[in-house]
Parts: sequence; C-alpha cells; structure tokens
Amino acid sequence: MSEQQQNQLNIEISEEVAEGEYANLAIITHSHAEFVVDFVNVMPGTPKSKVKSRIILTPMHAKRFMKALVENIERYEATNGSIQDLEQIEIPMNFGGPVAQA
Repeated sequence: MSEQQQNQLNIEISEEVAEGEYANLAIITHSHAEFVVDFVNVMPGTPKSKVKSRIILTPMHAKRFMKALVENIERYEATNGSIQDLEQIEIPMNFGGPVAQA
C-alpha cells in the first residue's frame, strides 16, 4: 500500500446533511477549551430565530478553519472579484432573552 493510499480519508455524507442549511448569521463564543459556532437564519420582521447548526471546535481546529476560510475567500476573489461588505446591519442580540450588560 502506498503512502498516499495510507493517508487517504474516506468521508461520507448523508443526503440530509448534503442538502445543507442556509444561515445569514454566525454567533461565535468560546471557552478555554473550545469554540462554539452557532449558525442562524434570521428573517426580516421575525422577532425569533432558531439556531440551524452548531459546530464545536478545539482552539487548534478553529484556527485551522479560520486559515482555510481566508485562503478560500482569497481564491474566490481572485476568480470572481472582491466580495463587497454590506452596510453594518444592527441585529438585536437578545433574541428574546435578557439583554446582555457589560
């Protein structure tokens, strides 16, 4: 068996997961041991939204994910042009719960 064959990773995806979930908001929190990314679909005029997916990463994997995302955005922009940021949109962060205070 070649070294390349030994290093291959066979990844399967179910049809349900392959369909994906649409999200237009990501909320990121962290502790000393993990990063938690909640993906949310916020609809205009709707006072309540649900988390569609939650991904939990170790700090090392969060940093690797960040680097991979930056690299892929750079590739995308090299092919398709610069991604334009939208105006800063104010999204209420209490989502029906108590308002955070500093």
